[in-house]
Formats: sequence, C-alpha cells, structure tokens
Amino acid sequence: MSSAILLFLLGFVAWFWFDTQRSQEIAKAICQQVCEKLQLQFLDDTVVLMRLRLRRNSSGSLSLQRTYQFEFYDGGNQRQRGTVIMRGIALELLEMPGYLERTIFPV
Repeated sequence: MSSAILLFLLGFVAWFWFDTQRSQEIAKAICQQVCEKLQLQFLDDTVVLMRLRLRRNSSGSLSLQRTYQFEFYDGGNQRQRGTVIMRGIALELLEMPGYLERTIFPV
C-alpha cells in the first residue's frame, strides 16, 4: 500500500512540475507578443510566479490559478511591472499599467 501511495505522490509531483512549466512558458510567450505589439522591451526574458491557488472555472470545476509578474521597458527611465494570470494554461488576465489596463479573458 505505501509503495502505491509513494508512486501516486511521485506522479502528482511530476504532473504538477510539467504543468507549471507549460503554464509559465505560455505566459512568457504571451508577454513577449504583447510587448512586441506595443513596441515595448520585455525585460529579463522571464515571468516570475507570485501566487498559486485553486479557483473554480466557469463550469464550476477546480483549476490552478497562477499569477506571474514580468517587467518591461518603454524607453523611459525605469522598468514597468505587468501581471499575467493563467487559469491552467489559459490566459485569464493581463495587466500592464499605463499600456494595457486589466484585460480580462473568459476562461
């Protein structure tokens, strides 16, 4: 019995890690595309996971919601910070203060 539980836990950890990596790569690609479209520089070529929680989607089932932050540069003096929220691997919200105000996507 304990080996079955251990195997399940290892499988869950592997799934969670791959799912997180996939979500992060999609969030990064979205941020790069939006920055390019708005003629901004996407800095550090990365998004940083700030929050992870369970939320209900539109059909009522639980899914993982991940909140990432990223930085971009507009040619001025300082870095700007944006937020992207992913529900699973789907974009839920993108916010870039001063450029893109709380664009919410149905999930």
